[in-house]
Amino acid sequence: MHDTHTLTRHRDIQSWVSGHRGIPAIARVRDHLGEMRARLCLSFERKRRSNDDRTRIDDGMSPCSWTAWLAELDRQNLALKVSGSDKPEFEFVDRRQAN
Repeated sequence: MHDTHTLTRHRDIQSWVSGHRGIPAIARVRDHLGEMRARLCLSFERKRRSNDDRTRIDDGMSPCSWTAWLAELDRQNLALKVSGSDKPEFEFVDRRQAN
C-alpha cells in the first residue's frame, strides 16, 4: 500500500470503513494452542447483491456491532493502517507501532 496512514480513533476508523461501504465482523479462529480467539474482519460491498447475500459473510465471519468490534480492537491493542486510495485497502497493525 502506498500513501498510507494509521487510524487509532474509533470515529476515524468507523468513518473510513463506512465511507468505503464496509461493515465490521468478527471470526472465531483457533490459535496455535487450539484455543478459540476473535479475529477482526472488515467486509466491503463489492457489487450489488441480493438481500439474502448481505446478511451472510464469507470465511466464517459474522457481522457484529461497532461497539463489539471496537472493544475487541482495543483489547487486542490494534490500529487500522489504511490506503489513501478509493479501494478499501487496509491492514491491522499493533497500536504501539502507530505512535
